[in-house]
Amino acid sequence: MGLACAVVPVSRMLDLKAVADAVHGRRATMADVHAAERATGYIVGGISPLAQKKSLPLVLDETAILFDRIHVSAGRRGLEISLAADDLLRLTRGMLAAIARA
Repeated sequence: MGLACAVVPVSRMLDLKAVADAVHGRRATMADVHAAERATGYIVGGISPLAQKKSLPLVLDETAILFDRIHVSAGRRGLEISLAADDLLRLTRGMLAAIARA
């Protein structure tokens, strides 16, 4: 499996094993900075799950669906977009999974 984009609440940590399970991989690691920037067209710290240069599989933590709106990076550090989790999933053809831990 190649690169994927994972979105978790800021108050939680990404569970790499859970991400690997969600994308049917054996294991997951954080991407190399240059590989992430090259694939998405964004700089680290501002990588948006939307309008990426190369559309990566998106895994959204299942808790996102509990909120009317969520905030994700809009492609630049400090810039965010607010949208419904369902809309993010539809726009990215993403999936919900339990990928966050305390």
